[in-house]
Amino acid sequence: MSVGLVIVSHSDKIAVGIGELAGQMAPTTRVLPAGGLDDGALGTSFEKITQAIADADDGAGVVLLCDLGSAILTAETALDFLEDDQRARVAIADAPIVEGAVAAAVAAETGGDLAAVVTAAESANRTGTQEPSESAASAEALTARTTLVNKDGLHARPAADFVKRASEFEAAVTVNGVDAKSLLRIMSLGLGVGSEITLTAEGPDAQAALDALVGLIEAGFGEA
Repeated sequence: MSVGLVIVSHSDKIAVGIGELAGQMAPTTRVLPAGGLDDGALGTSFEKITQAIADADDGAGVVLLCDLGSAILTAETALDFLEDDQRARVAIADAPIVEGAVAAAVAAETGGDLAAVVTAAESANRTGTQEPSESAASAEALTARTTLVNKDGLHARPAADFVKRASEFEAAVTVNGVDAKSLLRIMSLGLGVGSEITLTAEGPDAQAALDALVGLIEAGFGEA
């Protein structure tokens, strides 16, 4: 089981497009659009949202991303009509719809639970704000340095691959001082080809994590 996503927009095209974008980062995660009215006009549909929640939920829960205030109101109404047990595992993330959906999809893809997926989505509200604890490695942390060789650097797809690989290990990992398991924080670094990368890792799988991530970078994410 894994958390599913529902994209609630006033436009069907926007909802579908965001779903496609997030799906590129998280190909096994259910990301379903619920955009526009039932006749295709601009607006939000209670019926579409309700059906998308049902289709996205395999028991692990569903996170909704909404574009405008009235979309949130319609989504909240849809939640009110769910059975109690299902309502308990459905949440509306307070996040920008595009960045939040991408971050949430990657978190779901790496096995995050409902709370973790909501947190990932809402991290989009803090992109560019680095926590002090992220930049300081402890004395026990292992360190590795390498250089980006793929021509487009850590753009969206390689960054998603990096986050998914980092999430496989029981280790706290940073890349140039930010959480290696946060897609939006990594992308906010703006690292291009030739950029120097400093990785730190701490925990039972620290060395294995560094070896895997350095290998991924030096292989150019299959793009070099």
